[in-house]
Amino acid sequence: MDNDTGDTRAHPTPTAEPDVAVAGGVAGVTARQLDDDDEPRARGHRPRRPREWRTGGTSVQHWNWLLVGWAVVALGAAVLIATASTEFIGGVAGGWIGTVAVWVALVIPVIFAYRGSIPRGLLRFRPVDVLFGLVIGVALRFVAGALQAAATGSTVWPTYMTANGALPGDWWFGELIVPVVIGPLLEEFFFHGFLLVLLYTVFRRLTDVRWVAGLGSLLITTGLFLLLHQLAGSLVATWDGAASVGLVGLLGGLLVLLTGRIWGAVLLHVAFNGTYVLLAVVGTLVGVGGAGTVGLS
Repeated sequence: MDNDTGDTRAHPTPTAEPDVAVAGGVAGVTARQLDDDDEPRARGHRPRRPREWRTGGTSVQHWNWLLVGWAVVALGAAVLIATASTEFIGGVAGGWIGTVAVWVALVIPVIFAYRGSIPRGLLRFRPVDVLFGLVIGVALRFVAGALQAAATGSTVWPTYMTANGALPGDWWFGELIVPVVIGPLLEEFFFHGFLLVLLYTVFRRLTDVRWVAGLGSLLITTGLFLLLHQLAGSLVATWDGAASVGLVGLLGGLLVLLTGRIWGAVLLHVAFNGTYVLLAVVGTLVGVGGAGTVGLS
């Protein structure tokens, strides 16, 4: 009996090391399952605040090249339907069919991506977003006027067509709600709240250089933003229209990349289009101006 007790004290049962090894293995597997920017929390340290989407993390873990492919397919299908409806149907009906097709194509990829996960911090709102959006949007409207003067030699005050001296009864929807509310929301959430974030994420993983990812995603989304407006027929014949719309897409994307939030870009777009609508209403009521102005984005 004494010998057994002595043996037990001299050779303790090694139960701690396997438990530590198992725990370490589980921790290693868990760490590998996280995005490369989500570090495991160290024991005894305060929990870190979750990182926002520009630095990676689990909120964009499933935003990958497959999602890029589906976005391109959806946008291509919408442009094809819009072109076909304008070509074979024409008129007001064809125009609205094409418009709704584009709207659906812009909405579906965003909903699909956001159902999986919303990029952390993207929908956060700060009061400074209002300042950024309104100031830059209104400034871009003045820039559009200057570009028009440089391209055509004059600046024409915008106006709307009237019926018996008054705005048409459906003016409030087609000329106010669509360009000032629906258009900016759908376009900004697709191009800058979805496609820009998606391309930035996949480029960041590919290059491991954030400024390269930002520049690449910004240039691609701005080009597609401009192309969509060209195909939709919302650009004027002279180069100033493309330049103005391109600046809206470029600065909107830049705001999202610099702040990590979408609302500054949305308000920039709203202010740019809304300023045009305000000028056109004033011009129509006062009876000044004419056609051929740099319009909406």
